[in-house]
Amino acid sequence: MSHEHAEPSPVTPAEAWEFRYAEAPQRWSGNPNPTLVDVVTPLTPGRAVDLGSGEGADVIWLARQGWTVLGVDISPTAVTRARGVAVEAGVDDRASFETHDLSTWEPDGEIDLVTASFFHSREELPRTDILKRVAAHVAAGGHLAIVSHAAPPPWSEHAHLDELLLDADAEVAALDLGDDWEVVLAEHRERAATGPDGHSAHLEDVAVLLRRLR
Repeated sequence: MSHEHAEPSPVTPAEAWEFRYAEAPQRWSGNPNPTLVDVVTPLTPGRAVDLGSGEGADVIWLARQGWTVLGVDISPTAVTRARGVAVEAGVDDRASFETHDLSTWEPDGEIDLVTASFFHSREELPRTDILKRVAAHVAAGGHLAIVSHAAPPPWSEHAHLDELLLDADAEVAALDLGDDWEVVLAEHRERAATGPDGHSAHLEDVAVLLRRLR
């Protein structure tokens, strides 16, 4: 969830996202992020955490690949929906969801993978600090996978906001994880997408995969 230069919102990020989920029966497509799927598929399954897990599509996909996954989101409505989807998909033994304030939350114990797909928000959240705090719990040989917007989709609520969106190199530089980590990939990828009104566009994603060496 990235920083903006706009005036601060009168509501907290948790309140804003809870409203967005509560105002519609389903906010997202239910499909996993295709760039994340491509980036993570070669990795050996283990214990994973998905930040800003929303309605759970990425978590469900990871669980189907053999990962034991915890999805964390600030919206109780999103978490409730995700739990229901996990039960319907038959992966609730490997996919769990919790509601937390991401600006302060830390996972218990070591993890093998942290994922964050389109971790953006109109409201101010310490995005890089959150990623760094959770990445500190990644075990040696584990990974941090980030997929973000290089530019907002034309139908997005972010499209007309003065929002700071980092390119791949700037994402790595902002994290500044030090010599204990190596960059596996940091690149931009194009994909075709269809908006909620049926409008099609080619979108550009930032894909970053970092591996902890020690």
